[in-house]
Amino acid sequence: MNDFIAQLKERNQENWLVNFNALDLVFLEHKTVDFYQQFTKLKQFNSQVNIFIVETNSLIFIAAFLAGISAKCDLFLCNNQWQEAEWQQVFNLVIPDLIIGDLTNYEYLLNKNKQKKVNLGLDQSLIMIPTGGTSGKIKFAIHTDKTLSNSVTSFAEYFNLKSINSFCILPLYHVSGLMQLIRSFLTKGNLYIYNYTNFKQNIFPDFKQEDYFISLVPTQLQYLLINNTPWLTNFKTILLGGAKPWDTLLNLARKYQLNLAPVYGMTETASNIVALKPEDFLKGNKSNGKVLNPSKIIIKNEQDQGLNVNQTGIITIESQSLCLGYYPNLFKDNQSFITDDLGYLDQEGYLYIIGRNSQKIITGGENVDPTEVENVILTTKLVKDICIMGVADQKWGEIITAFYVPINDQISAIMIKEKIKSQLANFKIPKSWVAVKQIPRNLQGKINYQQLKNLVICD
Repeated sequence: MNDFIAQLKERNQENWLVNFNALDLVFLEHKTVDFYQQFTKLKQFNSQVNIFIVETNSLIFIAAFLAGISAKCDLFLCNNQWQEAEWQQVFNLVIPDLIIGDLTNYEYLLNKNKQKKVNLGLDQSLIMIPTGGTSGKIKFAIHTDKTLSNSVTSFAEYFNLKSINSFCILPLYHVSGLMQLIRSFLTKGNLYIYNYTNFKQNIFPDFKQEDYFISLVPTQLQYLLINNTPWLTNFKTILLGGAKPWDTLLNLARKYQLNLAPVYGMTETASNIVALKPEDFLKGNKSNGKVLNPSKIIIKNEQDQGLNVNQTGIITIESQSLCLGYYPNLFKDNQSFITDDLGYLDQEGYLYIIGRNSQKIITGGENVDPTEVENVILTTKLVKDICIMGVADQKWGEIITAFYVPINDQISAIMIKEKIKSQLANFKIPKSWVAVKQIPRNLQGKINYQQLKNLVICD
């Protein structure tokens, strides 16, 4: 992956971005060269250059990404939907030398920060991929071209493929979208980039789906099953991740004989680390699949002791695709990662995910930390007390539910939502609101979550 520009020129001869025309590919090549020259000029004055990629145009994103790695810059992939509070978190970590994309609404925050540059001592391009993690605060998992290419190699070997064609509807800044780009690029496969919102206008592209992988989160799978099952049945493989799917959804997928491959992975592992092959899924296997070699899954108890087969414990990952740390800190051992997920391995090596070891909410494939949402709502001074929790939901996996004690009877959920909409990304804003007289707590102040669940009233 060191000479991306040369590879790009070769790939463009093959029309690998199948839904773009020849002029688009010429633009991509020229834009990549332009970015490379711009980045290398910056490096003449500073050995370390931080590039923010906030771009929503796919071609410009790809050009900046490829040029940044070739120029050995440090790339920070960013979500253009972040609001003020989230950008403030980012700028508290790092100040960019250059921003690719529109960030004019929040550039004033840059003047409030005087971050010193952090040199991690690695003579290569670092690729910072955003993740909410378990803390809820934005973190960047530190990847390199090597960790990402290792992930591609493991994926190709597991599915016994020389080239990988991907139909991508996920954003490229997200690890799942990014890895579809990299898989197709490195294995000389094709990439079809498509805007998910087109489906809601009943626009379904016509191409040879049987040659392609598509990656979905459960809510997207449900939507497509409802609106155009025949179109979905044609895909070679449907990777399903981001959140735990509900049984009725999986049963419906089996009913329609979808080539579904439930997967387990995260930003820290450069996407999939475990996958269930479609043939096993259709036979009724209810696991998340087997580990992609040469990675390993080890189930441990809270004393860090390994457990036997069929014993539930904390999932620990050893992988060559594991990130090096969270910017700006490197892991002491970047080959081993302790997750907050609980599961077990059966005798055949299939992994079963049971739940999480924390209160992290996964809604629509996005990680949300309740504490972050609670703190933002408390700053409105419209509530005396607040508890945010995830409640099981067939569409979203979990919906964010707010149990709140208003300061008076005049306070409504609409008023609170209006106050926080500029502080949180839309997916973090609770969908269900329940006003209560008090949050049930014990003498130590710990919340009785079960008692609150019994009060749930969905909007």
